[in-house]
Amino acid sequence: MAGPILVFDSGVGGLSVVAALRRHLPDAALAYVCDNAMLPYGTRPDAWLVERIVAVCRAAVAQAGADTLVVACNTASTLALEGLREALSIPVVGTVPAIKPAAQQSRSGHIALLATSATVSRPYTQRLIDSFAPHCRVLRLAADPLVAEAEAWIRGGSLDVTVLRAALAPLAADPRLDTVILGCTHFPLLGSALAAAAPGDYDWVDSGDAIARRTAQVALSPDAWRGRGASLVTGSAVGLGDGFAPFGFAPPALLRVP
Repeated sequence: MAGPILVFDSGVGGLSVVAALRRHLPDAALAYVCDNAMLPYGTRPDAWLVERIVAVCRAAVAQAGADTLVVACNTASTLALEGLREALSIPVVGTVPAIKPAAQQSRSGHIALLATSATVSRPYTQRLIDSFAPHCRVLRLAADPLVAEAEAWIRGGSLDVTVLRAALAPLAADPRLDTVILGCTHFPLLGSALAAAAPGDYDWVDSGDAIARRTAQVALSPDAWRGRGASLVTGSAVGLGDGFAPFGFAPPALLRVP
């Protein structure tokens, strides 16, 4: 019998990709794993992260019996996709900021990449801009505090609107800006709140649908969805049971990483 599609992230951000997968693959069984014991990834050394990500995903794939892995984390995708594909015998789908579709749909050619400081500064991001948006003016905006807001919100906390407004305020510097890329999977979880707190009216673009379409192409006949899927965490599960439930997951179990 085929296994579920396993969605991996450092925290709860991958749930935004889960929502897209539910739309594109409504009958597929999904499982979820987050390495929340080591959150945030962006502050840790690259070599250490690659080793950690591979170890966590190998353990989670084995525990969940997964047949496909979706790496719903920009940092993990830019660093560890090669290592994961070498370590695992199942399809591995990565995540990249939605620079290409944003550049294609922008009317003014002025777009912004809202992401973590790690994603904003990586050479990989510049290569994406050079390849898919050379004709655009791209504002790169680090918004790390939004990760903590999304983590707290999923656990039942309230959003601090002042934090959201402060993170988005630099968008006002370009009056021609019309499109904002949500370059961290945590950010779409705050979509309506971000739109309300933004200093202008923008089109918001994320990678969720592209990831879901790619997963549908490569998934190895995932098992049918029966009840709630497994969820796994490496750290505290406090508040996550209620947060994961609307996405179709059972209360988190502890993943033991070798």
